[in-house]
Amino acid sequence: MSIDLNRYAPAFFTWIAAKLSRGASYHYLRAFDIGIEIWRCLVLIAAEGEVSAQRVTKVIGMDKASVSRCFKSMAERGLIEFALDPADGRLRLARLTEKGQLLHGQIRHVALERERVFLSVLTDDEHEVLLGLLRRLHENLPEGETATERYITERFPGVLKRAP
Repeated sequence: MSIDLNRYAPAFFTWIAAKLSRGASYHYLRAFDIGIEIWRCLVLIAAEGEVSAQRVTKVIGMDKASVSRCFKSMAERGLIEFALDPADGRLRLARLTEKGQLLHGQIRHVALERERVFLSVLTDDEHEVLLGLLRRLHENLPEGETATERYITERFPGVLKRAP
């Protein structure tokens, strides 16, 4: 028996995320010469003021190499600058430059319009319910990973090829 794709929530999350990312990337590259990964970093830095590469990895889920490439490209373009973390002198924190703030502000308007149109099929109450559900699902992701590991170990002993 196959998975019923009309009832399989992970498929909808994957499809929606992929299409939203592809569409945003197309428009942001065309209009601002910024790819979706740099946009995601810009958003997080703008929201938090300054962030480390490790923080970007944790919050957004990008791998360390991608974050490193993004930070390098952003610094070369004058969008971010770095300072040492006063609490840990080895940790570099990225913050937006004036140029980075300006670019973030321009793309922010486009991003919010895309969100408005995307969610326009929902009532205000449905929108709030959706956000609450998405937050709960996001918080539950670690439990899903733990349960998957346990399930595979119990039901398919010996198939795991490498340690986590």
